[in-house]
Amino acid sequence: MTKSMDRHRIFVTGATGYLGSRLVPLLLERGHDVTALIRPESARKVPAGCGVVVGDPLNEETFAEPMRGHEILVQLIGVPKPSPWKGAQFRAIDGPSAMAAARAAGSTGVKHFVYVSVAHPAPIMRDYIAVRRDCEAAISKAGLVATILRPWYILGPGHWWPLALVPVYRVFERLSGTREAAMRLGLVTLREMLAALLWSIDHPPATTRVIEVPEIRRLGRGWA
Repeated sequence: MTKSMDRHRIFVTGATGYLGSRLVPLLLERGHDVTALIRPESARKVPAGCGVVVGDPLNEETFAEPMRGHEILVQLIGVPKPSPWKGAQFRAIDGPSAMAAARAAGSTGVKHFVYVSVAHPAPIMRDYIAVRRDCEAAISKAGLVATILRPWYILGPGHWWPLALVPVYRVFERLSGTREAAMRLGLVTLREMLAALLWSIDHPPATTRVIEVPEIRRLGRGWA
């Protein structure tokens, strides 16, 4: 992995989760200055070279000041393995954490908010989608320049079962009536998702942009 052209100060929430635990080492390898927001019990999970802020991700007062001076905030907090019956958890964790992060970023001068949302519309996962859409709106309301990434399902360790659906996706992607939905709600790999996050960080936008599944896949193909 080559170093980034520009060294950024990056604040990461959810740094020890499924995406964060893989993204943070890559950011460090690329020469970025990374700070992770964590709970006390997760301190040992943060890789060497990463700064640590112990705080409550649902309460911006516990981490807003340490966030000051960081150019980029990557918001990755979310309920593990989202499913339709976890609506109460989405409303208790995913929503409040993203909104707290947006408020903190807005008050501390963060220049680029990177947020992993979800592809929508979709016929299932309505609670999850509703919460993530509310979070996107909160980011916009805070006046932040953001990159909104909208994967549907990320394939990776412990998350391989949708591979059985690949033949169905291929059929739907060929039919004019279902192609758009099949592409928007397509599967992406963990590698593709990490590549899209790294690209987003290395290429800050001038105005808010949205990266959907086809673009996430394209960025993954370009990751050497």
